[in-house]
Amino acid sequence: MNPYLPRLAKIEKIKIETEDKMLKTFELSFLDESERKKFDFKPGQFCEISVFGKGEAPFGIASSPTEDGPIMFTVNKAGVVTTALHNLYEGDIVGLRGPLGNSYPIELFKGKNIVIVGGGFAFTTLRALTVYMLDNRGEFGEITVVYGARTPGMFLYKEELSDWERRDDLKLYLTIDKPAEGWEGKVGLVPSVLEEVAPSSEDAFAVVCGPPIMIKFTLPVLDKLGFKPEQIYTSLEMRMKCGIGKCGRCNIGHLYVCKDGPVFSYAQLRELPMEY
Repeated sequence: MNPYLPRLAKIEKIKIETEDKMLKTFELSFLDESERKKFDFKPGQFCEISVFGKGEAPFGIASSPTEDGPIMFTVNKAGVVTTALHNLYEGDIVGLRGPLGNSYPIELFKGKNIVIVGGGFAFTTLRALTVYMLDNRGEFGEITVVYGARTPGMFLYKEELSDWERRDDLKLYLTIDKPAEGWEGKVGLVPSVLEEVAPSSEDAFAVVCGPPIMIKFTLPVLDKLGFKPEQIYTSLEMRMKCGIGKCGRCNIGHLYVCKDGPVFSYAQLRELPMEY
């Protein structure tokens, strides 16, 4: 296939996720149904979505490969392409290139305890990973999820989070930055709540995605809890550009994030220039 050529996809459903209406989830289906069968992806990978006449931009896949049907992407309205995407309607046609990049190391995670740490709208590929593990529950150890947002209305996938809270095979800790009326979850920044929850680092891996400032203060907490750099993974999806290593705008040192990543262990990142 021509890696530059997007495949046509129809917007099946659009859902407003957050109270500020700046984040929407788009469910896309290929016009050629045979393309869906060939769309083989893993949690952590991303796609380029084209809005014709405006351009294309990369987005992490929010779906799990265990889910049939349309492919989910949650988009933050921030620039030309994302604004154009937000202005589209159900039934409109977009272009889709992918899946691109590497994925979370699922095989490495099997049989281990997994700690998911997320903040804000960076929970998209974490949602994909969590759903994958829940759909293959017997292959993983204890699953702990710490997810923070500024306010209760800024969480993604609220109905799904409610379902997860009722499960007895998943430890879910939701936190907001400041107290809010009616909120019964935790209050505090993600790193503080993570330290309070204190998941064990023994036989475990941690996956961290969120704003850079959250990641910056989460890594020392994980170190304090005993997680070694090779036990910590993150995604540098925000560095994505063309997706296939041609434009040269995503490189960090000798690596191209779109080809060698976007998923890296903290041990890998420590060997690179601090450009990320």
